[in-house]
Amino acid sequence: MQKPSFQRRLGSALPVVKLLVLFGLLAAFQKPKRPTLYLIGDSTVRNTNAPQMGWGSKLASFFDTTRLAVVNRAMAGRSTRTFISEKRWTKVDSVLKPGDFVIMQFGHNEGSAPDTTKAGRRGVLKGTGEETKQLTWPDGHQETVHTYGYYLRKFVRETKAKGATPIIASMIPRNEWKDGKVQRANNDYGKWAAEVAQQEGVAFIDLNGITADKYDKLGPDEVKKFFPGDHTHTNEAGAQVNAASVVDGIKANKKIALNKYLAKR
Repeated sequence: MQKPSFQRRLGSALPVVKLLVLFGLLAAFQKPKRPTLYLIGDSTVRNTNAPQMGWGSKLASFFDTTRLAVVNRAMAGRSTRTFISEKRWTKVDSVLKPGDFVIMQFGHNEGSAPDTTKAGRRGVLKGTGEETKQLTWPDGHQETVHTYGYYLRKFVRETKAKGATPIIASMIPRNEWKDGKVQRANNDYGKWAAEVAQQEGVAFIDLNGITADKYDKLGPDEVKKFFPGDHTHTNEAGAQVNAASVVDGIKANKKIALNKYLAKR
């Protein structure tokens, strides 16, 4: 039986080759997927209880969102511990891709003694160490509670493992004053957030300090206008101030790659 000539074999392969070339050209000209900035935290980052508003709802306006997507995954009432135990972090982690960013801001809901009561279910151990506390829930399941720093390190390390960039922010200050100055978190959660960032070699935004400086200049009477109903949750105007503070922290550190996505104003 006569074998097909080289020309005939080449002719029959040409349509396949052309398709492969076409697919290659299409892939080359296809726009790369935008990186995403994910926000995780509590109600001071995302709050749907109007007129209260978290700063995460205002942050996207500071970026060129044609080049960077901003997704707010914070949830009211959550601590570092419950953000993990409720699988909210798992949902964020599952979609992280190389080039993405995660800004994490916690600290408002961690303060209660950790136990299985309604009051204690959010609590964590203080500090950044490796201490643990074993809990047994009414249904019999066991939970190991860790320190605030442990949970932040988990977010940081798992973000890095996906090729994304973690950024730690200290919590916004509450509307609490002493001797004419707004009280800061320099001796607890703000301090511990900074320590974890240093230990893990990641960027830190001193959101607590940056915003507190602004509040001090404005004074108690003006700042009170940002807090309808309580001393923790801001309204839209306060959210705008805090979002601007996040951006101030980004701009202050040129090594944070988010700088290149900021909108030109």
